[in-house]
Amino acid sequence: MQDNTLVVLAEYNTSTEAEIGKSMLDSAGIWSTIRNEYMSSIYPVGTMPAQLMVREEELEKARALLRVR
Repeated sequence: MQDNTLVVLAEYNTSTEAEIGKSMLDSAGIWSTIRNEYMSSIYPVGTMPAQLMVREEELEKARALLRVR
């Protein structure tokens, strides 16, 4: 059975920035989702960032693609 644990790859102040990262991951065949997508639009910047989530087993590949730590 495959473990589908999700981890935070990156946090963004706007959902638009998170969507750009998600699009890059989608193009590379890496599944991702955005947590707090709508809440980050409602609350002040930095209060509830949009989180780009990936499967734990794809974390390193995704980090290398987006060049995040």
